[in-house]
Amino acid sequence: MVTKIALVLIFFAILIGVGIYSRKNASDANAFVLGGRSVGPWLTAFAYGTSYFSAVVFVGYAGQFGWKYGMSATWIGIGNAVIGSLIAWLVLARRTRVMTHHMDVVTMPSYFEKRYDSKALKIAASAIVFIFLIPYTASVYNGLSNLFEMAFGIPYTYCVIAMAVLTAIYVIVGGYMATAINDFIQGCIMLVGIVLIILAVLKSQGGLVEATAKMAAVVDESGKSGYATIFGPDHLGLLGVVILTSLGTWGLPQMVHKFYAIKDEQAIKTGTIVSTFFAIIVSGGCYFLGGFGRLFDSPAIYNAQGAVAYDAIVPHILETALPDVLIAVVIMLVLSASMSTLSSLVLTSSSTLTIDFIKETFIKEMSDKKQVLLMRILIVFFIVISVVIALDPPTFIAQLMGISWGALAGAFLAPFMYGLYWKGVTKLSVWACFIYGVVLTVSNIYLKFIASPINAGAIAMIGGLILVPIVSLITPKFDKAFTDKIFECYKK
Repeated sequence: MVTKIALVLIFFAILIGVGIYSRKNASDANAFVLGGRSVGPWLTAFAYGTSYFSAVVFVGYAGQFGWKYGMSATWIGIGNAVIGSLIAWLVLARRTRVMTHHMDVVTMPSYFEKRYDSKALKIAASAIVFIFLIPYTASVYNGLSNLFEMAFGIPYTYCVIAMAVLTAIYVIVGGYMATAINDFIQGCIMLVGIVLIILAVLKSQGGLVEATAKMAAVVDESGKSGYATIFGPDHLGLLGVVILTSLGTWGLPQMVHKFYAIKDEQAIKTGTIVSTFFAIIVSGGCYFLGGFGRLFDSPAIYNAQGAVAYDAIVPHILETALPDVLIAVVIMLVLSASMSTLSSLVLTSSSTLTIDFIKETFIKEMSDKKQVLLMRILIVFFIVISVVIALDPPTFIAQLMGISWGALAGAFLAPFMYGLYWKGVTKLSVWACFIYGVVLTVSNIYLKFIASPINAGAIAMIGGLILVPIVSLITPKFDKAFTDKIFECYKK
């Protein structure tokens, strides 16, 4: 217990120290939101990876999908690395950095305004960000509950409040640069932690070969088997998760934001490699670990109604298989995963609401200092709201994350990506995609015409990629001089 407490206190002290160190890089709005567009490849790659993989993945998704799909859940991690990291960087990073720098924008809603010549689109996009990032932010806390109570006996409420306060301190003081440096530190902890945890869990089951043999013999309560096969017992369900968790990053403002801030094109090449490696180890490791969940079946993972409590699976695995000293490493890992994602989300939310909504709608003549002050105030506001939601959460983590990712990526992915490459995207096609992504996701919460929110999110993204080109072909185009001026940045 002394070791656990000491490590957590050291960890918190380092985070706050980095925030204080970075305060000189948070003097104006551009520096506070983008670190002055001078962030190097390693910091950007780790910032991308740690924002991508939070406690939602490690505790919620790894437990839920490992239970449902067995060892084939590892494909989700592979998809995250190849589609969500490697291809995302190759397709989006350079063009995003060049075009956003050329148009002088620092947020995704501002991109929509300048790219499609519409202030209304900017306001609509900022509203979507504001509404749907909050539930995602709340979901980040949930992964801590069972783990902290297991390790320290500390009630969930205190864990959530402590993490929220500490994250607020270093983000408010140091802005984006503080989050980037802390993300690098937290990412290193995640890399080391996941490797040690996997080795310990496999050892507890007699090694990889023995654990795989045990999984091959698993037959669930409905008589279903195949939990050690390549594609598992539910191919289509697995594909939906891969699409949502991999392609979804392409349209999430807090992820794309990392490409705005990277220093130069050489940094993008290095960042692509580092980010992909990080995703293979962290995401691949999380889902590989969760794939053995059924070997730890016990009353501890069932709720009072007799249903599997997915969020309890990974904590139970760790409690069963790990020695005390590694439990301390787990706490550091989950804290790192959660706080890095939380800092990215609240910074994105506060900057979007300040720059794209309040400044645009209510206080048009807002100085740089006032913008930074307002962003700092809104960071507190967003954290407080997310804490309130997290203290009375829905039944399990994946509900919140699936809805948020589906709405955000369903609305933004297609118009953002096509806008980087194709001059023919029209304003009406962007509106159509915004409406389609949000309406599909929200209506499905109540009508449930698509049984899984995960599959609903995947359909929202793929549908947007089809909808935007079709609507663009039949609606009025932009003036050629307008689009030529925007795309001239790629000729330099």
